[in-house]
Amino acid sequence: MKTILTFVGGGDRDPVILQTALAAALPLSAHLDCLHCHVPAGQAARYARLEFASGAALRNAIDSLEANTNVFSELAAKNVREFCTNARIEMCDTPTGGRGVTVSFREDASNALERLTLHAGRSDLVVMGRARQRQGLAPETLEHLALHCGRPILVAATASPHTLTDTIMVCWNESGGAVRAATAATAFLTKARRVVFVSVTKLEAQVKDTLNGLAGQYSGNGVSTEVRVVPASGRRLPEALANTAAECRASLVVMGAYTRPRFRELLFGSSTEALLDAIDRPILLMH
Repeated sequence: MKTILTFVGGGDRDPVILQTALAAALPLSAHLDCLHCHVPAGQAARYARLEFASGAALRNAIDSLEANTNVFSELAAKNVREFCTNARIEMCDTPTGGRGVTVSFREDASNALERLTLHAGRSDLVVMGRARQRQGLAPETLEHLALHCGRPILVAATASPHTLTDTIMVCWNESGGAVRAATAATAFLTKARRVVFVSVTKLEAQVKDTLNGLAGQYSGNGVSTEVRVVPASGRRLPEALANTAAECRASLVVMGAYTRPRFRELLFGSSTEALLDAIDRPILLMH
């Protein structure tokens, strides 16, 4: 992983997102490509609940949204500059290669999901916040990118991490998403101090053999590995995994994302969204 696309919105969540991106970049000597979406007022109005505004009220609301987008743009650039100053990181337009972590900042005049997907597809990793925000990204951006960009997405927690590679918890459920997530996280897993492979299941013996096989792939590289099979025992999956992450003191959680068919998510809710709500730790997602 050499290029990490990092979304900055010009809000109070930017420092945590930037610190999360830095924690990912440090063990990889990667370049942080910080992107701010400068959203035109017309697009911002879609999420501002202006359905019932008209006349002068609508014009005033649009003017206010336009002013806000300019403020968010200025704040995003300021947040990145301050982050680089505090972390003593060089700002440059392109990766320098072999010189440690570098940072660039750019803007896009649209938050169209197709454009964001294109940006993400040109990167090795995407870093963004999980909370709904008003600085540019549409509410469905995380899900859309996870489903369509083909890259792992690192979702920041509410607090800045010191490292992502102390203890990494890998959630396993025999799905293709879990396989792809573990593969996508290899760059971090091979540098981790400790990796814990976790499955919540009733098939303890069968799954434990699989987890032991996975653990063996990394223990040979000097990484301390551990296997935990958590009995389902009537608990909801998000609760069980959140408790296990706390017990492990996981600095990063790795899991497959949005693996349910879309119609099932509409009927029963998204298990990925439930896990994001339950586990307040950096989470690496891969569809």
